[in-house]
Amino acid sequence: MHGASVNDIFSPFLLVSLTMALRLPPLSALRPFEAAARLESFSRAAEELHLTHGAVSHQVRALEAHVGVPLFSRHGKRVALTAAGKQFADKVRWALDEIATAAGTLRARREDRLNISVLPSFASRWLMPRLIRFMDANPRIEVNVAASTGLANFRDDEIDVAIRFGVGPYPPHHSEMFLEDEYFPVASAKLPRSKLPKTPRDLLRARIIREDRDYWAPWFDKAGVPLEEAVAARGPLFNDSTYALQAAARGEGIALARRSIAQEDLDRGILRPLFDLSVKSRERYWFVSPREIADLEKVRAFREWVKAELQRKR
Repeated sequence: MHGASVNDIFSPFLLVSLTMALRLPPLSALRPFEAAARLESFSRAAEELHLTHGAVSHQVRALEAHVGVPLFSRHGKRVALTAAGKQFADKVRWALDEIATAAGTLRARREDRLNISVLPSFASRWLMPRLIRFMDANPRIEVNVAASTGLANFRDDEIDVAIRFGVGPYPPHHSEMFLEDEYFPVASAKLPRSKLPKTPRDLLRARIIREDRDYWAPWFDKAGVPLEEAVAARGPLFNDSTYALQAAARGEGIALARRSIAQEDLDRGILRPLFDLSVKSRERYWFVSPREIADLEKVRAFREWVKAELQRKR
């Protein structure tokens, strides 16, 4: 290997790893240092960690040698943090808390239980009718579904994966878009065609069913109906798409349906589309998981199953 350079001998990855190892302080010294800083005593830190006073003192001195500044001022058996020591202690305590939280999260999540947070509309109209197939294919996984319009509390509720409909992504979590959507008007299939609007402008004389996510204005715009006329259209307002589609199915008005949750009613002949005109949704469907568990086998299995179900439908 005569004439070989360092780059010839070591890979770039190994060089980065060596550089990181050289920069890191002795990790075994961080807990004794944090305890001594918090308790302001080497002796009490030693009792808490089941070490000797000498062991704590030795670890702290090794840490001071690494960082090159005194972290404690010593007055006999009494110790006090220096200004640099206090600043460093705050950083070390935060880092140890983060590590402890991440480890606790992993311990709390059972491999045989999958907790899913999902919007009520998507849960009732897409997920629940198909979920038995996932359970049959994964009999060792216990599935818990929490239907909610609120943001998932991944830590407190131990949610493994949330299905959300929005513009995304959702940092700092792992986010993966898996389905786009579109809106179009639908009416009850029970209504005779003679009573249905013939043109988009005729909708202005019908009862329009609205939702919190209201796409009527962009749909009317695409249909060539002036916005000021479209705004004049009035009807009941629902906070969930399921209720809007149910009202439309009962013949109580015209709803603007999202294909992802209306397709089954269209296939079963409960709803019928009014025009061959749709508007693309700004929001899309996303898988969202904490980064530290996004690659767990049970989470990956669920994501791949949803994608396979969507492909199977197509």
